[in-house]
Amino acid sequence: MTVNKTSAEDFIYDPNTVALIIDSEATDMESLRKNPDILLGPPMSGDYLIAYVNRDNVESVVTDIERYTSSIYPLVLGLLGEADLSAAGISQVQNHPVLNLRGRGVLLGFVDTGIDYTQEAFKYEDGTSKIQYIWDQTIPGKPPEGYLYGSEYTNAEINAALKSDDPKRTLPHTDRGGHGTFLASLAGSRAAGASAGAAPDAEIVMVKMRRAKPSDYKRFLIPSSQENAFASNDFMLGVQYIASKAQELKRPAAICISVGTNLGSHDGFTTLERYLYRISSIIGTAVCAAAGNESQVGHHIQGKLALTGSTQDIELRVSDKQQDVYITVWNNATDRLSVSVKSPAGEIVSRVPARSGISYTSQMVLERASVTVEYLFPVESSGGQLTRVKILSATPGVWTVTVYGDLVLDGAYHAWLPLTGFIDPGTVFLSPTPYGTVVTPGTSLGIIACGAYDVQTGGLYSASSWGPSRLPATKPDLAAPGVKVGGIFPTGLGSMSGTSAAAAITAGACALLLEWGIVQKNDTSLDSFRVRATLIAGCARDPNIEYPNNQWGYGKLDLMNTFRTLRPL
Repeated sequence: MTVNKTSAEDFIYDPNTVALIIDSEATDMESLRKNPDILLGPPMSGDYLIAYVNRDNVESVVTDIERYTSSIYPLVLGLLGEADLSAAGISQVQNHPVLNLRGRGVLLGFVDTGIDYTQEAFKYEDGTSKIQYIWDQTIPGKPPEGYLYGSEYTNAEINAALKSDDPKRTLPHTDRGGHGTFLASLAGSRAAGASAGAAPDAEIVMVKMRRAKPSDYKRFLIPSSQENAFASNDFMLGVQYIASKAQELKRPAAICISVGTNLGSHDGFTTLERYLYRISSIIGTAVCAAAGNESQVGHHIQGKLALTGSTQDIELRVSDKQQDVYITVWNNATDRLSVSVKSPAGEIVSRVPARSGISYTSQMVLERASVTVEYLFPVESSGGQLTRVKILSATPGVWTVTVYGDLVLDGAYHAWLPLTGFIDPGTVFLSPTPYGTVVTPGTSLGIIACGAYDVQTGGLYSASSWGPSRLPATKPDLAAPGVKVGGIFPTGLGSMSGTSAAAAITAGACALLLEWGIVQKNDTSLDSFRVRATLIAGCARDPNIEYPNNQWGYGKLDLMNTFRTLRPL
């Protein structure tokens, strides 16, 4: 598509434009480049790029490039949070007479809601900012070089704004919700005392994500009132931006991921998870992700069919405040499953035969509700099956999705409702399990997935998501402080509970480890895989608990003990 930068940006911001995530190695790129209906974004790590298409043309484009992939359309991500550094062994490392690590020469990267750059916690003693770059995807007009939308603000521009009479007018970036500001303060605040961050001398790169497109809300039946919904294509570009800035500045980077979703296969094979696997393998990069706060909310159920021809019922209660319901069912490549649906009034959508790519819709006769069933198999990489059940104008009460084993060798299946905040709290599975509730992309291989615990009681945070992943793999990897953790919002001091806070503290710990390894050249081969293994080796473990396990992973983060394990035996 031949367009100048301004018209390209307008096209991307147009609500009628749909973003598609393309694997260039599995796609006829020459055909895409020649297609006048497609605008191609910059290449990313792992041979991925984003293609932008008007929604009127998207079906013809998808028909040309889709190869049984559930991830060509972006997933929608939500925030994962609503302490004590010494409990994580971080203060001891900061104050150790030999180690004395504070994150010097390291970048802290966030893809979140933005940052209040006027806070004293992000300034040096001379009043200049420790924030090196901000990419605000919500403000058009000044895209970073090589990117097509948003506005980039450099350290020099931030410092100029701070010297002005009205900084927010000079540089209009804001963090209205405060989530990004708070997490940046946990990881990198220069404030003294209880407001100090884990890596106070590390500098910051912040990406503020724009809200997901109306088409994304519609595709996944997300309420329009939910403001904090973000498309995975914007998130992936944000991570790519941080990685490119780290390369440009020749610094290691600890990247904090505090968003997640119940969409996706939860096995490391979605496009988002595979992309982060590639980022995690970059030397000098450590990626930390929140495990999620989904263990007790009734959004996951799993079962196992005994043999071909057997059935099981998945029951869910739909609240009277719920309008639409989106359910995903995943099973392994060895099996073929199909479903039927029964409403609370007893109306039945008979078993829909499993044929990949079909979309079958049935309107209830005596109720306003309609039901759509879609199948997709084999999905990318894993070869498994995805079944989507969408209930529009859902009648309140108990709905039953019956799973049929058309071909059963393994028999295991998992079903998820949307993430907390994307669905009414009263809409739940009637027989849920807390296992398998680590959100995507916390299930990605190579990254450090963080659960949360309460420093005061020593117990696991009640909502902290449990593993394993569907692979199955041990997730979370570890737990960090995440209950009533003190930090800084744009409005001042406050606290937060959730695995977002745990991920930010862990990212700060990773920054100290990267300073020791990469900056001080004690281990110049550190990447996410090696950082993960090193942190796991130093985790504090209760002698009465068997590790690894699905709640704690390998134990509690203890950075000081991590350094003890690095001593020669």
